[in-house]
Amino acid sequence: MPTATLCHILKNSRLLLQKKSKGLFGAGKWNGVGGKCFPDETPETCVSREVYEETGLSVANIQYHGVLTFTFDIRGSDTLVVHVFSTRDFDGSIQANDEGILRWFAFDDIPYQSMWLDDQYWLPLMLAGKRFQGVFHFNQEGTAIRDWELREVASAHV
Repeated sequence: MPTATLCHILKNSRLLLQKKSKGLFGAGKWNGVGGKCFPDETPETCVSREVYEETGLSVANIQYHGVLTFTFDIRGSDTLVVHVFSTRDFDGSIQANDEGILRWFAFDDIPYQSMWLDDQYWLPLMLAGKRFQGVFHFNQEGTAIRDWELREVASAHV
């Protein structure tokens, strides 16, 4: 089962999002930065690497928020496990890259209508500093949620 990470970089009540380039998974959608983990790579190592590759920023003091599991067909055979992090501690300058356009959004102007459908449910929990665990069952195209479950958890790791 593929494992990936997602990191939301926060600064002064703003959130850095990336609009994925044409031809990539999630093309045209705004999302946090991240990607698939290499074999034997921890989520913490993966998220730092992915953020640097996609933004040019080095992150520190990343906060773990939880895990989201996604399926993309009715049988659940296309499954992706995503570890969600955030940080306010970063260094460097944003660099353009082939992954997509990077842009800061005020918390009040997050473009949920142009994001994955599940973001509207868990992103507010993340912005509030909460930990959570969720499962979202999408149709095969990823355009509709068939079923979902999300809950807050108290522990540092889910």
